[in-house]
Order: sequence, then C-alpha cells, then structure tokens
Amino acid sequence: MTSAAYGKKDTGSFPSVEYRIFFTEGAKTISPWHDVPLYNGDGTLNAIIEIPKESKAKMEVATDEPSTPIKQDIKKGNLRDYPYNINWNYGMIPRTWEDPKHKNDEVEGMFGDNDPVDIVEIGEKAHPMGTVIKIKALGCLAMIDDGELDWKVVCIDASDPKAALCNDVEDVEKHFPGTIDAIRTWFRDYKIPDGKPANGYGLNDECMNKEYTMKVIAETHEFYNNLMRGIRENTEELSLK
Repeated sequence: MTSAAYGKKDTGSFPSVEYRIFFTEGAKTISPWHDVPLYNGDGTLNAIIEIPKESKAKMEVATDEPSTPIKQDIKKGNLRDYPYNINWNYGMIPRTWEDPKHKNDEVEGMFGDNDPVDIVEIGEKAHPMGTVIKIKALGCLAMIDDGELDWKVVCIDASDPKAALCNDVEDVEKHFPGTIDAIRTWFRDYKIPDGKPANGYGLNDECMNKEYTMKVIAETHEFYNNLMRGIRENTEELSLK
C-alpha cells in the first residue's frame, strides 16, 4: 500500500477547535492509527505527518476519537501552538503504542506516554498535514516528558534525495551535520518559553542506532497489538476503531 492509496477529508476550518482531518481509503473512512500498516514490503515503515516542517500549530492524531482524525491540541479551551516553528516534519508511526503500564528499566524506569511513537523526519520536503509517507528509521531519542517516556524516532522520507545515503544514525551526522543535536535541543527546550521545565532524555542523552530503534518500534507494535487484543486493558479511553 502506498501513500497515494489514502485520501483526506477536512471538516471545519483551520485553525479552529472543530477542525479535523479524516483519512479515507476509497469511499471508506479509516483510522490512520489502526488502518495504515506499520511495515511495508520494501523494508520501509509508514508514518503519518501531523505537523509540517517550519510550522507551529500543535496538531496530533486524536487517539480518543472515532477514526482518530488529526486535530489541533487544546489546553484550557485554547488551541495550542509551539512557541516557535518546528524545523522538521513531525508525526507518528501507525500501530504503535507507548504502554503507560510498561516500566522501561533501560530508561530510568519510565512508563509510556499512552501515545503512538513519534517521528522527526529530516528530509528536505515539507509534507502537508495528513500525508502518509514511507520512511527509513535511522535512530531514536528516549525523551522524558513530565515523567513519561516519549520516544522520538529520527527518520528520513524514503523518497528524499539523500535517503539512499542514510541507513543508520551515523549517516545523519555525515549528511545532515548538527541535525541530531538540534533535534535534541529543540525537544528539550520547547516548553521553557511557557514557563515549564525543560524535558530530559534517558540513555545518557544518546541518539540510539537503527538496530535499537527497530527494536523500540517492534516492542511498541507489540504493546499496540496487546491493546487491540484486549490483553492490555484500555483504561485510557482510547478509540480502538
């Protein structure tokens, strides 16, 4: 299945609390979290772009709404923006879930943040909200946000001109020098302008390699499968359809 197989249907006006991007496959409304596959036959993964690079509206897949459309995050009745533009495409990996009841002993005993795994896509193109792209996972950061584990997978669009050159974390530094440090700093500090403390990182602040990253993705995919099978009780009011 390629990204061209999926359509989008907007409701409401952007920006507004009513605005939603629904995903479609043919005439059917589908969930980007549940119905887009994680793995592709060519070794790539699928990712859903929530926030295009060089924008700041805090868009997210609504895991608690039927069909899990993309919406803008709301806090105290107000639409949320980042304090400054995010410099990369940002999104999520379908059919993954960071289990809030799983204690990760490698990352300071942190529990998952109850969301799909996030991606930071470093390619040259700004992808529109709701785009489904094929990615190559290259590394990951174990971000700790409000005492919860919030993985950030560093990846590249498989169709990017530099994608063939990037196969692991060391290639990011070679072909995108300074990018990993910039990602680490951006996500550490973005809450500070709002008077909140900086985020932290486990694993000695290291961006782990591709092998480690693929294990994280496989583990969170299994957590997701356990949620969908009812092995893990859905106590978080998540929409499973």
